[in-house]
Amino acid sequence: MARLRFTDDPTSRLAIWARRLALFALAATLLSIIVVRSGFLEIEPSLATFGGALVFAALAILTGLAAFVTIWKDGLNGLGHAVLAIAIGGLLLIYPGYLGVKAYRLPAISDVTTDPIDPPRFEAIARVRPRGANPVIYAGLYAAEQQRRAYPEIEPLLLSVPPKTAFDAALTVANKRRWRVIDTRDLTPGRAEGRIEAVARTPVMGFRDDIVIRVRPAPDGSRVDVRSASRYGRHDFGANAARIRSLLDDIDDIAVPPVEKVDKKKPPPGKGQKAQAPKR
Repeated sequence: MARLRFTDDPTSRLAIWARRLALFALAATLLSIIVVRSGFLEIEPSLATFGGALVFAALAILTGLAAFVTIWKDGLNGLGHAVLAIAIGGLLLIYPGYLGVKAYRLPAISDVTTDPIDPPRFEAIARVRPRGANPVIYAGLYAAEQQRRAYPEIEPLLLSVPPKTAFDAALTVANKRRWRVIDTRDLTPGRAEGRIEAVARTPVMGFRDDIVIRVRPAPDGSRVDVRSASRYGRHDFGANAARIRSLLDDIDDIAVPPVEKVDKKKPPPGKGQKAQAPKR
């Protein structure tokens, strides 16, 4: 008696190719991040690799959707491959999509400072910046006006402490954030200002952004100005403004420790007392 042989349904080739495209996009993305963080190559090839990975991620999603149609129509296998391809492609495109939304809402600037009239200068960093990076000279009043409209809260930090205390607090914050401090110029009797130049890295891709902190004496204490600039690209997606905002908050917390405040709120009405109704 002949044995019956049960053959599996064929697997959708579109689903297989969708998975291959998604895995290739994932590998290319990880490779571009490793190259940027290690500094093994220039930034342009790394960005080109990352851009190509996003293209393959989009193709993986489209191919996966096409595989759904063939699987449903012809009863083929490969649903898991298609789902995996769409999931990987979607995850890879979420962050660039988020940056695209921010690029649409925020101005195309990459150099933010608390003092657009007399911005802190990059001196030591200017000598180590690679060829092809953004210029170290501030963009000018046009960029300042765009910054004022988008980030009106970016202003100098005025502290009621001596400049030396403000400088030490700024240096403490820079070291605490594990920035690469390039140069420090402490306040001395013959020097009118203190300066700290450092390099920070972005969280995901590890791009290098340059920061300079300037501390000057003020009538009632000290004034802290900050400038944060991206080395590459015309759009920072709000990263420099966010960095300055959090940096000044941390300097303020360290330089001027919080003081306990007395609760001056009125006690609630006690027994036998009536709360006054609000006036209309």
